[in-house]
Amino acid sequence: QVQLVESGGGLVQAGGSLRLSCAASGSIFSIKTMGWYRQAPGKRRELVATIPYGSGPNYADFVACRFTISRDNAKNTVYLQTDNLTPEDTAVYYCAAHTTDGETYWGPGTQVTVSS
Repeated sequence: QVQLVESGGGLVQAGGSLRLSCAASGSIFSIKTMGWYRQAPGKRRELVATIPYGSGPNYADFVACRFTISRDNAKNTVYLQTDNLTPEDTAVYYCAAHTTDGETYWGPGTQVTVSS
C-alpha cells in the first residue's frame, strides 16, 4: 500500500504560480512512476505530468512549458511547479503513484482555482 497526501493548492490570479507537493509513505520501494493528474468540473481526469524513477519527466501538451515536475527522493516527495496559470487550469489536482506490480494509488486531491 502507498499513501499519498497533496498540498499547496489554493486560489490564485491568472498569471500566478503555485507549487503543489505530494508526500508518499508506505511501500515506497514499489513505486515505479509518480504523476500529477487533474480533473475539472464536468470533465474527465487527465494527465498533467509524470516522472518515472530513473528517467526524465513527461508532460501533457497543454502544459506548454508552464509546469515543472520534480522529486526529492530523500523526502519521498514529488512537486509540481505551476506557472503562468490560466482559468482553464482550474481543477482538482491529484497525485498518483504507479507501482511495479501494476497498481495505482491516488491522493485525495488539492483544489487549484485560477481567477481571471
